[in-house]
Order: sequence, then structure tokens, then C-alpha cells
Amino acid sequence: MTDPEKPIDNRILVDAVDEVKAMGREGMEHPSSKPVLVGAAVGAVAAGLLPVVTWPIGLVAGAGFMLYKRIRP
Repeated sequence: MTDPEKPIDNRILVDAVDEVKAMGREGMEHPSSKPVLVGAAVGAVAAGLLPVVTWPIGLVAGAGFMLYKRIRP
């Protein structure tokens, strides 16, 4: 059972999978596609500037952050 007081419930993974599937079906027409791609690009550039983090990690982190912000505003 989900607790309405918790900011992150156990449905976040299900919501993320549903959102990614919808983005895959609709492509760039989906409202989340462009913000997630921009987040991925910003993460990759930011990781390129940091000495410890590589760009693939930054790409995934940026895309994941923007996907989270689209699911849980």
C-alpha cells in the first residue's frame, strides 16, 4: 500500500517505465522527449568539465534527473 505522505512511493519505477515506453512510441512528439534529451546533453557537457565523472555517466544522470522531474514535478 502506498503512503500519501511519502514523496517517493513504490510506483516511481512503474511510472518511469510507462513514461519511457510512451516516449519510445511517440518519439519527439511526446512532451517529455525534448526535456529529457536536453537534460542528457547538459549532463554530458557538465561531466566533460568535471575531472572525475565521464560523459556517459553525466548523460545518464542528466536524462534520469529530467525524467524524474517530468514524472514527479
